[in-house]
Amino acid sequence: MGTVTIGVSIAVPEPHGSLLQELRTGFGDAAAHGIPTHVTLLPPTEVDGDALPAVQAHLTDVARAGRPFPMRLSGTGTFRPLSPVVFVRVVEGAEPCARLQQQVRDASGPLARELLFPYHPHVTVAHGIDDAAMDRAYEELAGYEAEWSCTGFALYAQGPDGVWSKLREYPFGSPVVPPQASAPVDSVPSL
Repeated sequence: MGTVTIGVSIAVPEPHGSLLQELRTGFGDAAAHGIPTHVTLLPPTEVDGDALPAVQAHLTDVARAGRPFPMRLSGTGTFRPLSPVVFVRVVEGAEPCARLQQQVRDASGPLARELLFPYHPHVTVAHGIDDAAMDRAYEELAGYEAEWSCTGFALYAQGPDGVWSKLREYPFGSPVVPPQASAPVDSVPSL
């Protein structure tokens, strides 16, 4: 089947996701429309296509153990000069994101990998564009605020055109409620 480039992330829900994507486009980031607005849990990672079932089973297990948590974005930050990125800061939900990304990349799982930089949850709003546009993104979104309840994450694949598409969502918690055992009538206490 060959290799596929995948990523795992928490989608920024509407209307926030589209707004930030449009702003990113307006700052001159040509890749903006091919990248859904997100908080990364696993950066672009090349895997063998035949490994996707194992990857999906692993992500199902990670999601099953997870619980919803509040996410709040506020203000901007940058990784410059190390990396040409301006982002909206995750000010609530960063710790659960850090735990999730560690579970996704667990050494015993199919997505074990080292990161180039220490994990820092964020929402990219400008990447690899000229400095003046990066400064504009940083300043214009300095007062940006958004919040929601994070209820899961998703697996994405990058197409040959560079566009990222969602392969599958992974809601937190058990996807199936186990049936309740029926107690025999004679064992029900009488009132």
